[in-house]
Amino acid sequence: MGGLLFTPRLPAEAVRAFREKLAPGKVLRLEEASLTLTPELAQLLQALLEALSRGEAVRIVPLEAELTTGQAAELLGVSRPYLVRLLEEGKIPYHKVGAHRRVRAKDLLAYLEASRKRGRELLDELIGEAQELGLGY
Repeated sequence: MGGLLFTPRLPAEAVRAFREKLAPGKVLRLEEASLTLTPELAQLLQALLEALSRGEAVRIVPLEAELTTGQAAELLGVSRPYLVRLLEEGKIPYHKVGAHRRVRAKDLLAYLEASRKRGRELLDELIGEAQELGLGY
């Protein structure tokens, strides 16, 4: 898919202990190779290890990766026909390579973030209405 899938098989305590030591300016060493952590890289590694310590699978996909509709649907957790409908409705940008649709990972993530934001807004509205009606929320 143009990305890596990590399925956790590491002891949670060891991952947590390592994650706590990650900080900008720290140096990671593997034999003679070393890398000084930037704030962005430290944050990325902490988030990755946090998810792994909870036993979650993690997929790393470059933002510019072009995904098939099947791959994009898998990342969104929806069916391929539903994703195609979102594409055809213009909710997610795509382009065609021959007869096949391709979706950039960054466009998919932008849609996902906008969708989550809209979901939070709707939930806040529902809670507000429930409070106005005295439903105990």
